[in-house]
Amino acid sequence: MLQLLRLARIFVTVYRFGLHEVVFAGLKSPGLQRLLRALSFGRRFAEPRAVRLRRALEDLGPIFVKFGQALSTRRDLLPADIADQLAKLQDRVPPFDSALAVAEIERGLGRPIDSVFAHFEREPVASASIAQVHLAVMKDDPSFGAAAGKEVAVKVLRPGMRAAIEKDLALMQTAAALVERLWRDGRRLRPRAVVAEFDKILHDELDLMREAANASQLRRNFAGSRLLRVPEMYWDFCRENVLVMERMRGIPVNQVERLRAAGIDIKQLSANAVEVFFTQALRDGFFHADMHPGNIYVGDSGEDFGRWIALDFGIVGTLSDNDKNYLAQNFLAFFRRDYKRVAELHVESGWVPPATRVDELESAIRAVCEPIFDRPLKDISFAQVLLRLFETSRRFNVEVQPQLVLLQKTLLAIEGLGRQLNPELDLWKTAKPFLERWMQEQAGLRGLEERLRYEAAQWSRLLPQLPRLVHQALIDRSHHEQTLRELRALRRETARRNRLLLIAVTSLAAIALMLAWVFLGFPLPGRDTG
Repeated sequence: MLQLLRLARIFVTVYRFGLHEVVFAGLKSPGLQRLLRALSFGRRFAEPRAVRLRRALEDLGPIFVKFGQALSTRRDLLPADIADQLAKLQDRVPPFDSALAVAEIERGLGRPIDSVFAHFEREPVASASIAQVHLAVMKDDPSFGAAAGKEVAVKVLRPGMRAAIEKDLALMQTAAALVERLWRDGRRLRPRAVVAEFDKILHDELDLMREAANASQLRRNFAGSRLLRVPEMYWDFCRENVLVMERMRGIPVNQVERLRAAGIDIKQLSANAVEVFFTQALRDGFFHADMHPGNIYVGDSGEDFGRWIALDFGIVGTLSDNDKNYLAQNFLAFFRRDYKRVAELHVESGWVPPATRVDELESAIRAVCEPIFDRPLKDISFAQVLLRLFETSRRFNVEVQPQLVLLQKTLLAIEGLGRQLNPELDLWKTAKPFLERWMQEQAGLRGLEERLRYEAAQWSRLLPQLPRLVHQALIDRSHHEQTLRELRALRRETARRNRLLLIAVTSLAAIALMLAWVFLGFPLPGRDTG
């Protein structure tokens, strides 16, 4: 019953904001189109459709807001005006009651809050749709290990969030199935796959142990680096619904005047942002994929001065070695303006149909990318470049790879940060040396040395087994050849028996026919009965 009421509210919201013209514009059925035109007869809306869609999602609640945020990264699926508006969605969710937060923390840790924290601030410092954060100080208890006496940030999930998410996800899955069946573009848009990806992202964010593990991996990847600082996770106090980590101090990255006043080198900071991104994506294949200003700070004191500080690790992206190699070759080909190589890479990777003409794809990519080179960041809109690339992708039936969607979102975030910090930043010149160095490490002598060293551990186990494995392979081959000989002999014998059987059946049929003529009184052919 509650699901029906929720569904009814969604339909009312769709109608109230005039979204039926957006949602059902591509319907296959002419009858449904006529019905919707009748329902919208005489209605006029002052706001554009994209603005109305954004407002409707905000009205439906935090889960739909997050879905809109996720959709905003899929510019390959959405019109430009809708993607731009969805990108403006923010989690404007009031904090939940502190007493509930305390109860949830105590439930997760299995002990009273006063036995863990010497001080706990009941007023949260941050609140979003999934969780909120409180500041605290750990008790100086030797059994707490590295956490003893430390200033910490305590992240706690909203109570009852999982059940609410499951209900809304069930509705989204139903809606996606209907869109796939009723829309003309339903199959190309793959709505069920989009909702499934959103389902995975949401459930990952609901498990704070997973977030803590993500943070720990990123911290290990940048151990000793002057570029990026990741807070330490205190594992003895991390649970699925509670996360306790080292408290970070710094200036939000979007407060540029404060950064300048603190004496931070803005140009160097912006260049470091590019290196941090490519290091995460290409060196490690593991990157922070939620880099909005609320999650990124800059250290303003001590050893963290001028260093990027990352927070909130619920969403991370991963890339395989093949993905990394493909991306690095693409980036380098772009930077070198080798559009033919870019087109060839698309064909080699299977992202476009094999019959695609490389010269036509090369020409289309050149038309998109050539205008942006040798220009400062302030004169380049990556959003527009990506939009035109996606239009090209649709024309050539390019399959957008799901694992690269988060990377695209992160690259757009880097664009936003770079534009705020240093509009003169030349992304191409900043990134090119890093990419060339990375490719040399992968494809050059150093890369070969690294791979040989990595495989050496396997050789020590495999080399003693080689004689036995070779012997086994020879035996297997001998057995295989023997089996083939037996099969050929069996096939010849079967053919011979089939021929004999055919002769026997034909002979019996002839005899039966002759007997029938005799017993039924018919004269045999060629015999004179006169």
